[in-house]
Amino acid sequence: MTNVTIRVQRFNPDVDQKPHLDEFQIELTQGKTILDALHEIKEEQDGSVTFRRSCRHAICGSCAMNVNGVNMLVCDAPLKDFVDRRGRVTIRPLPYLPIIKDLVVDRTSFWEQYQRVKPWLLPPDDVPEKEFRMSPDEVKALQDAEHCIMCGACYSACQVVAMSKKYIGPHALLKAFLRVLDPRDSAPGERLTDLDQGDGVFRCHTIFNCIDACPKHLNPTQAIETLRKLVMKRQAFEAARAQRQQSLDQPISVE
Repeated sequence: MTNVTIRVQRFNPDVDQKPHLDEFQIELTQGKTILDALHEIKEEQDGSVTFRRSCRHAICGSCAMNVNGVNMLVCDAPLKDFVDRRGRVTIRPLPYLPIIKDLVVDRTSFWEQYQRVKPWLLPPDDVPEKEFRMSPDEVKALQDAEHCIMCGACYSACQVVAMSKKYIGPHALLKAFLRVLDPRDSAPGERLTDLDQGDGVFRCHTIFNCIDACPKHLNPTQAIETLRKLVMKRQAFEAARAQRQQSLDQPISVE
């Protein structure tokens, strides 16, 4: 069997002045993921290696890390695919976020921006007795934004976030997009007004790093661009939403 060198960035704020890399030798076997390698290191070589994961606990997305300079989920990343020419794999924590220890980062700003956009549905006062009725086109317009698992890969790949933690961020803007485009939501005007601030949708530099980093292949940049257009016609969009909600309980005809 072939051995590979796993380089793990280490940092313990209690004893270290700055991060450094530790190297571990791991046997490269069929089907082994990067997360498997980290578990093997922790269980068999150094129990102090610290990382975050909730895989198989119904909380997908917590094992996002930076591998060879790219943000990704390490739970489904085959180790063999990331071995460089020197037989090494380098694992660092997500960039631009404070390090708590080793590969674990402080995601406080990430969650604060998420809460800011009120990611929950704000339904109209008149809720249908049975169910809301959305058309296939309305569902398609959401661009699968509901599949976001809040892993933080896009947030920590964003160059604007690197400059300012006040920026809402691609993750939260994607959630805002999900609610603004949802015909069941009754506060699109309020949401768009908030997104029109200096740290909102127009703060995005359209670098596309968030698209490259997303493990679910979502497109936060496109969602942000859509929100920009809706901000410019907020009043007309509010009026259209109010009219649409008068028929939310009606059957949808599909041709």
